[in-house]
Amino acid sequence: MTGRNFRLRRLRGSDAARPLRKRGAQPKVVALGGGMGLSASLTALRRITGDLTAVVTVADDGGSSGRLRDELGVLPPGDLRKALAALCGDDDWGQTWSRVIQHRFSSRGDLHDHAVGNLLIVALWEQLGDHVQALDLVGKLLGAHGRVLPMSAVPLELQALVRGHDPRRPDEVDTVRGQATVALTPGEVQSVHLVPQGPPAVPEAVAAVLDADWVVLGPGSWFSSVIPHLLVPELLDALVETRARRVLSLNLAPQPGETDGFSPQRHLEVLGRHAPKLALDVVLADEAAVPDRESLADAAKRFGAAVELAPVAAPDGSPVHDPELLAAAYDRIFRMHGRIGPWR
Repeated sequence: MTGRNFRLRRLRGSDAARPLRKRGAQPKVVALGGGMGLSASLTALRRITGDLTAVVTVADDGGSSGRLRDELGVLPPGDLRKALAALCGDDDWGQTWSRVIQHRFSSRGDLHDHAVGNLLIVALWEQLGDHVQALDLVGKLLGAHGRVLPMSAVPLELQALVRGHDPRRPDEVDTVRGQATVALTPGEVQSVHLVPQGPPAVPEAVAAVLDADWVVLGPGSWFSSVIPHLLVPELLDALVETRARRVLSLNLAPQPGETDGFSPQRHLEVLGRHAPKLALDVVLADEAAVPDRESLADAAKRFGAAVELAPVAAPDGSPVHDPELLAAAYDRIFRMHGRIGPWR
């Protein structure tokens, strides 16, 4: 990929309005991430392909997920639930079930703040004894436009090395434990790792990456949702070896605490430190979120990637992706940057 011609392209409004791919002509797409970033990507991608698989981080230790994980020893279901909700259709059935599984109880008892979908997923895990089969069954119930898989069948702990975590010792590096803590940590995150180290990947997730036409990584919390996929050896090997083309979707703004002050190119530099063998084909960014386009171009070129700039943010100016605009950007990238499979 080092010899690929580098291009910096701006996707204009006329491109966003172009009709999306006809039914039946669709790529196999695998999207990796967690939380709201992955949900945004899935909500867009389900508009342009029916062959969609989400591979989700399983290191969450906060809220309802953390409580179920601590009490029952299960995988944290929250990010898996969010991915399933994002794959629900826009019809009455899909939107009703999306609201139901996202519903949280409000009470003074033990059910307070538990999400209905979390309880449903864990119940099926206990009934079936199979993470993948249970998630497939929930997806079938919801009429989900795609499949949701955990990246590992082992509950994981995220740990980060953070410089200046204690403001009284700004130059010292401390270990911060837990995804919820890392996501909001003061100081500068230097690197992250998983405990246990080198966890096994879910075989279906590895197979999906190897069989894909396109793999989409991000957007999302950089250290707690995006990079963890690169810390699962079998999954990283699949990302390096796959014949699929790879898109990295950048965030609209730095995340307070975790990536405070990060430029778009800094996000790429951090990714490269954690996975130096990873190559990319396209880096997608919102054109209004890139103040230094040349620096981003240089950072992307180290991965062998082209940069695509597109208006993908919500029109109201909030740092949230607009599903239709993001779908149009992905659709153009899939059409303009070649193909691997027979979908075009």
